[in-house]
Amino acid sequence: MDETDGTNENRSIDRRADGFTTDGTTKTNRSKVGAMPAKTDTEITDPERLYTCVHDSVSSILVGNEEFVEGLTIALLTRGHVLLEGVPGVAKTTIANAFSRAIGLEYTRIQMTPDVLPADITGTHVYREPTGEFELRTGPIFSNVVVADEINRATPKTQSALLEAMQEEQVTIGGDTLALPSPFFVIATQNPIEMEGTFELPQAQRDRFSLKYVVKLPNRQDEMTLLDRFDTDPNLGPKAVESVVGPASILAAREVVADVHVADPVKDYILDIVHGTRDDSGVEHGGSPRATLAFLNAGKARAAIHGRNYVLPDDIKALAKPVLIHRIVRNTDARLNDQSASAILDGLLESIPAPGAEVEFASADN
Repeated sequence: MDETDGTNENRSIDRRADGFTTDGTTKTNRSKVGAMPAKTDTEITDPERLYTCVHDSVSSILVGNEEFVEGLTIALLTRGHVLLEGVPGVAKTTIANAFSRAIGLEYTRIQMTPDVLPADITGTHVYREPTGEFELRTGPIFSNVVVADEINRATPKTQSALLEAMQEEQVTIGGDTLALPSPFFVIATQNPIEMEGTFELPQAQRDRFSLKYVVKLPNRQDEMTLLDRFDTDPNLGPKAVESVVGPASILAAREVVADVHVADPVKDYILDIVHGTRDDSGVEHGGSPRATLAFLNAGKARAAIHGRNYVLPDDIKALAKPVLIHRIVRNTDARLNDQSASAILDGLLESIPAPGAEVEFASADN
């Protein structure tokens, strides 16, 4: 990269160089960086078919990660963002990379470290001596899919650079507000161990993630399948994932998801759960109204990718932990008693009755 312009080029940013020139300025056609071209240009508007295609594609390299592929698809179809947490070596980054390739979008990966600056993410104005003018140099945030790897290793100042982008799908550079590409999707990963030198995400930042998933160690059977695959193909990796959809399909599927029906009893069930977190004796701060909306939107998307145009209480129950586990703040008593957020949510879900079979969940028009 050109180091004569006075900027600090961050070596930990993977820009998939197809979309960037050698001096760091961006090309005009930056589409599908880091993704294989789709075999067909046929637009997939059905969320269920879109999810099936993406799942089948990433399953060529991932084993036992269906829950996370479903969650990433749900967030993508609802303009949300996802936080993946897990110990090293459980394929958090591989999940994000493989999913990005399957959906056929421009992809950038930022390896977060304490020396990454906000301008390294959003961009800055660079003085070009040959022209005597300042030129806007956009950062890796200007991508459809941004993977922020080990986000808790970045400083709070750098973490906050993602806030406006995640919420407003725009960034401000030198007083200029610039729109980000559409679709725009952030996948962040974090490591819960080796906390020395890390910066815990503040509540305001965690609340921006519509869903959080904990990636656990695989069971013995899945790990044996993994051994067999890599024994056959030692170089197996995300590059083997085929792009099966594209931006047009994603935007069209979002419109279908928006039309999914949510009956009033299901809405009441959502409110019962969210308000239950606020009233729980072990919780200092419960779910916010943003959590309520995340429930609504994610419930619609989960129903759609499972072939329904109406939301069931089971959709809401299945999404309770991904929506709430990173949003609730335990109080001192809960922490002293080693009561986890997961255990609090388990107790809450058991205590709140779900709407019964006598309720009509489908719309009268269906």
